[in-house]
Amino acid sequence: MMSNQPIIIAEDVHKWYGKFHVLKGASLTVNRGEVVVLMGPSGSGKSTFIRTFNALEEYQQGKIEIDGTILSHDLKNIETIRREVGMVFQQFNLFPHLSVIKNITLAPTWVRKLSKPQAEELAMQLLERVGILEQAQKYPGQLSGGQQQRVAIARALAMQPKIMLFDEPTSALDPEMVREVLDVMRNLAREGMTMVVVTHEVGFAREVADRVVLMDDGNLVEAATPHNFFSNPKEERTRKFLSQII
Repeated sequence: MMSNQPIIIAEDVHKWYGKFHVLKGASLTVNRGEVVVLMGPSGSGKSTFIRTFNALEEYQQGKIEIDGTILSHDLKNIETIRREVGMVFQQFNLFPHLSVIKNITLAPTWVRKLSKPQAEELAMQLLERVGILEQAQKYPGQLSGGQQQRVAIARALAMQPKIMLFDEPTSALDPEMVREVLDVMRNLAREGMTMVVVTHEVGFAREVADRVVLMDDGNLVEAATPHNFFSNPKEERTRKFLSQII
């Protein structure tokens, strides 16, 4: 269930790459258990913005707080936050030389200090949850793209995060594999995981999101319930964007 308790607070976040101003005062508050979908044209800053939530991208101005921890340049805080925030990328980023189960047990044994049997039991539970238990001993290269992405989700969940960030998790997949990944994400949302998802999957946004947010040119343009966002957008830029993708 979604609460009214904020778990992500980003206020007036600015980021530059050299002279290029990528984030221009972006602000977003996400409540515990909420599913927020970020949409917007290419180059609008969506991926950069969510990557500031776990310090994969630095920001130069503004404030980001994750579950009560201020995300500063203090490495200790960064480690605390990365333990609590799982991330799934467009490219699966699995270790090709490790079996599926070892991909999943690596971080929990090193960072969460689980014993090997504990980590393996957790990994098997997660592989079952994402529907690929039978692939545990295979290597990433032996799996389809959809299966690899489900391993990547299991790997992120193995750290028992409070928040999951998804950066275009289906855009590198063949169409027939998109559904199997979105189904796993749907189930996560139903179980109450706080999720911020950058995606162009309109069906997923309509069905699963609590809020859909349009980002354009480094700023948040409009945020609304899926019904209002898709059926009755208020901003001209939102209408223009939707006319291109729907």
